[in-house]
Order: sequence, then structure tokens, then C-alpha cells
Amino acid sequence: MDDLLATLKAAAETTRLRLLALCAHGELTVTELTQILGQSQPRVSRHLKLLCDAGLLDRFREGTFAFYRLAERGASAGLARVLVDAIPEDDPTLTLDLERLEAIKRGRSETAAAYFRENAARWHEIRSLHVAEGEVEAALLRLFPKEGVEELLDIGTGTGRMLEVLAGRVHRAVGVDQSREMLAVARTKLEQAGLRHCHVRQADMYQLPFPSGSFDAAVIHQVLHFTESPAEVLAEAARVLRPGGRLLVVDFAPHQLEALREEHAHRRLGFSDAEVAGWCRQSGLECGPVVHLPGDPLTVSIWPATRLAAAASASTPQTALSLSGVPS
Repeated sequence: MDDLLATLKAAAETTRLRLLALCAHGELTVTELTQILGQSQPRVSRHLKLLCDAGLLDRFREGTFAFYRLAERGASAGLARVLVDAIPEDDPTLTLDLERLEAIKRGRSETAAAYFRENAARWHEIRSLHVAEGEVEAALLRLFPKEGVEELLDIGTGTGRMLEVLAGRVHRAVGVDQSREMLAVARTKLEQAGLRHCHVRQADMYQLPFPSGSFDAAVIHQVLHFTESPAEVLAEAARVLRPGGRLLVVDFAPHQLEALREEHAHRRLGFSDAEVAGWCRQSGLECGPVVHLPGDPLTVSIWPATRLAAAASASTPQTALSLSGVPS
């Protein structure tokens, strides 16, 4: 009872209730919250600290920035939602706060659109070399569990597209990326799509900031060819999967397009099935049938794998299959 009273006291102040309501609508920085509330940054920061200490808000670092959002886990997470829902929707202060929040979101959208315009030519050039993204996403969905996925991790989330595609199959999802520009785009797209159960974080794929066995599924979509050590990325992905957890790796089959290395920073010109299967075995993952989607000239491969129990031994990977079921 004492903990409950302490949590209620932390929320029992006008500015802190306004902060809870705003953070229920998305991830916001201190600067953005200061602009909305019209208060000094030190004062807003003190209120945020009290709410975080009480377990009502979560705080996440992203470079020099810190983002705040309504808590999703812990003893106080449910109470945080109850308190927000109890605020009258027609409250004039909240109405004005939300109008200012929408202005900030419009600014984010404009920034994201500008980034897309500047980089669209580069992305379209690569996409023209392989099968349509819609086919890749459809194949990915066929391999992804249809139910029972509580936690999904998208490693190298980029613009957050995989979170959008898989959102309907998961209870919660988080995408990680090193690029703040990409994360800004992803955050905007997820907000526009209303996917409040999907979040993004800045993180290093070689040292994921999650305990071992945290996720039921993970996706690595068109990321490995940029990495210095693909085997280490797969090992770290395997570490954060629960026993029986599903990993889906999407990347190119071996090719000879040196221009992708020279002009688009690709470190590797695709991967063979045997190569990926070997890395999976080393990481305690059991490979399933591989899907190949031939393009001109690039072939996209999807390597599915399952996290073995600690005591289990990795089995021999199965023969790679194309979508038609014919061995490749």
C-alpha cells in the first residue's frame, strides 16, 4: 500500500498529469515537452525524474537526447494508463497540450519527408535490382509465427518498415538502429500508423541493451551486408532470443555487383546458405528451409532459424528451398 500511495503522490500534480497524458501519445524529448508546457527545462526535468522514479514513465537514451514515454512494464505501468484515461478528454489544458503536440509531430513528419527526398534515389537504385519488396514481405509473413509472439526485436530497423509489416502478429515490438536520422523517420511512421505497441531505440547491434532471452522473435532485414562481422550480429541476436524463439534473416544471395560495395557501402556481396547456416549453428540456432526470391540480377534470401534450448544440440540445416518448394 505504501508503494501505491507513493506512486499516486508522484502523479498528484498538474504538470505531472499533463506529462503523463502527453507521453501516452508517443515518445517525447525534454525539449519537446518544454515547448508544449511552456515551462523551463530544469522544472520539466525534475517532474520527469519524479515520474520515472515512480515507475510511471520510461526513459530511453538516444545519443545526447533522452526520450520519455508512458511505462509499459512494472507495478506502476497499469496505474499510469488508468490515470491517463481518467483525465477528461475535453479538459481545456489537455486540449491545448495536444494541439501543440500535433504541431511538433508535423515538424517531425516534414523532417522525415526531407530525409526521404534526399535519399530516395539511392534506395530506389538498389530496389530496382531485386524482386519487389511486396514479395519479400509476403514471404516473410509466411515464415513468421501467426500467434504467440509477445516480444519482437527488429535489428537494424532503419525506417521501421519491418515493424509495420509484423505489427499485427506481435503484442510488443522494438526496433534498434544506430542512425538517429533513420530512427526519426521510423518514429514518425509508427506514430502515423497508430502503432503504439511498436517503439524504436538507438542501440549497437553487436551489444544489444537487452537481457538474454528477452524476445520471442527477431528480424534482421537487409542489414548483414553492411556489417563487419555478420557472425557476431547473429550470435547477439541468438542471445536475446528465448528458447524456441524465431529468427528471420533477410539478405542477398552471393552476387558480383561491386558497385554496391563502392557506391552504397556494402561490406559483403551477399551470403551463401552454408555460410549463414554455419553461423547459426555456432550461435545455438537451428536453421530451417531457406527461401530464395530470384531477381534481376539480385536474389533475396530468407534464412529462418530457431533458438535451441541450452541443453539441446544444433541439428544439421535442412536443404534450401525456393518458394515453389524445389531444392535450390
